[in-house]
Amino acid sequence: MRFPARSEPTVGRLIAEWRRARRMSQMELSGESGVSTRHLSFVESGRARPSRELVLRLSAALAVPRRDRNDLLLAAGFAPAYRETPIDAPEMAEVLRLVTMILGRHDPFPAVALDGRWDVLMANAAYAATVAACGPAARGDRPVPPLTLLPKPRPNLLRLLCHPDGVRNHLENWTEAALAVLGRVRREVGRDGDPSRRALLAEALAWPDVPPLPDLDAAGASDLVVPVVLRTPAGPLRFVSTIATLGTAQDITLQDLRIETFHPADAGTERAVRAMAQPS
Repeated sequence: MRFPARSEPTVGRLIAEWRRARRMSQMELSGESGVSTRHLSFVESGRARPSRELVLRLSAALAVPRRDRNDLLLAAGFAPAYRETPIDAPEMAEVLRLVTMILGRHDPFPAVALDGRWDVLMANAAYAATVAACGPAARGDRPVPPLTLLPKPRPNLLRLLCHPDGVRNHLENWTEAALAVLGRVRREVGRDGDPSRRALLAEALAWPDVPPLPDLDAAGASDLVVPVVLRTPAGPLRFVSTIATLGTAQDITLQDLRIETFHPADAGTERAVRAMAQPS
């Protein structure tokens, strides 16, 4: 979560803003963190300077994302606890090799690697073909070579999904699929509150004919799994997707990394895709 910029924010004020964002009282945060309400009040008001351990303990109790925990530590005068390495840094070569292997082995079915802003980092041949079928206004006027780390600016999943020139033109059940993806994104934004991610969601919802998301309190029961039904010359192909993360990642960039793989939802789809992938 990024709060409005002010001059030299104090760690106490930032902690108080996170507490209010989580709708917690000082007493509730005290119980979650094991810090007395008196000391917590002193920290928030600036009358007491928290230790590094206390900042991390309060951050954990408030479920502050690790990138923002670094901001709290810096405001308290401490070095960041979590590193954030650019995905194209030399240190990431082994990770990119692993991602390339995972995506490549999933062909002929679509697979994609996304960052925390839902930008496409890398795609296999099947997913790259779907992106290439979108107009340049949706995907960016650049080629999408398979199994290659894409340079910035990268195609964004929300734009690909919601732009009038995007993948909506190739999905039989676009409205249903869009609601499922945007609902998931809204839940993610609600957890971290990052304004750049919130702005991307608002942009996606503002495109013509994008269905409004139902009110969280009013939303009724939904399907357990929403398939993606792709329109092709061979007829509609039905897929379900799974999202994987690196469970032992020790870097913020890697913790944000997600790999989405699409699997045939029925035997007919699997046969059709494998047949289309055969060399002519």
